Amino acid sequence: MNSAHGEAVGSAAMENLLTVDDAERLAEKTLPPDAWSYVQGGAGDERTLRWNREAFSQFRLRPRVLVDVSAVTTETTVLGTPVSMPVLVAPMAFQQIAHEEGELAMARGAAAASTLMCLSTVATATPRDVAAAAPGAPRWLQIYVFRDREVSDQVIAEALEAGFSALVLTADLPVYGIRHREARTGFEAPEGVVPAIVAARARGGDAEGHHSLDLLESGLEWDYVAELRERWNVPVIVKGLVTAEDAELACAHGAAGVVVSNHGGRQLDGAIASLEALPEVVDAVAGRAEVYLDGGVRRGTDVVMALALGARAVLVGRPAMYGLAFGGEKGVRQVLEILRDETENALALLGCRSPAEVTRAHVSTIGSP
Repeated sequence: MNSAHGEAVGSAAMENLLTVDDAERLAEKTLPPDAWSYVQGGAGDERTLRWNREAFSQFRLRPRVLVDVSAVTTETTVLGTPVSMPVLVAPMAFQQIAHEEGELAMARGAAAASTLMCLSTVATATPRDVAAAAPGAPRWLQIYVFRDREVSDQVIAEALEAGFSALVLTADLPVYGIRHREARTGFEAPEGVVPAIVAARARGGDAEGHHSLDLLESGLEWDYVAELRERWNVPVIVKGLVTAEDAELACAHGAAGVVVSNHGGRQLDGAIASLEALPEVVDAVAGRAEVYLDGGVRRGTDVVMALALGARAVLVGRPAMYGLAFGGEKGVRQVLEILRDETENALALLGCRSPAEVTRAHVSTIGSP
């Protein structure tokens, strides 16, 4: 939650914001150290966190010239839903630690930028309230499965009734990653203002442990993907896989999409970078589902590189939280519009008039012919 000083810092600098890196610096000045450690930190020695960014330096764009790019659009679709750009807002928990309006401001900012927001199960606002904050805007619900399945079912039912159009099952958090940066600052999750956690505790969850993650199911298997799809009759996306083997299993169990992700480097330190894993997942999926990338995106050139490697769109978490921290709804919109403008510029310079025209021919790896 922002201090008066933080709000003043944000207001003074918003007009001069040029890049996502600028937004990151501004957010760090705005947030207290414990909240910043949660937003910015990763697991262990934070190697995977670094590799997510560094992976973009392992590929090279191959622009084509003398192409008519007098009319370029960043518009695309995800699972048939139109969005203004191939950049979506990733699910992030506890958004009130960044701004008092939390997910409500995030939803309005994403809607103002005409793109899709994915709401976390452990949000500090209900799906119904998020839908009311940005009526008509596209939304997906990210799913954490509680040991008490009725809690998860209630969240899903509320979201679908409020117009959420897909479920995003996070698959890479059977247990909580070891996050030393959070421990050193004494970060504590604001569990008392998270409706789903409050409901789980009210139903007798206190006996299972003291941390909110103790309330979650660690025994999920692939059959649950099919169960979700069949029970709720909506598309199911599996988030948090980085291998061809798991991509094949996701398709075999009816996933409409997969998100190549290592949880932003917050789970298994030493895991492969998301962008590095993207080509093998795309090849394994072979057009049976849409593929999205999550992790390390900070520039429009990053977006088009992911598209060239086969992603339909990318999800951004930390950049959106930076905007939320220093500027609420306006900050979120500003960060997303920076990415949209950079993506449009990158498309034109690549010789592409839309995201659909970006192909593998537009990218190469270091050392390849």
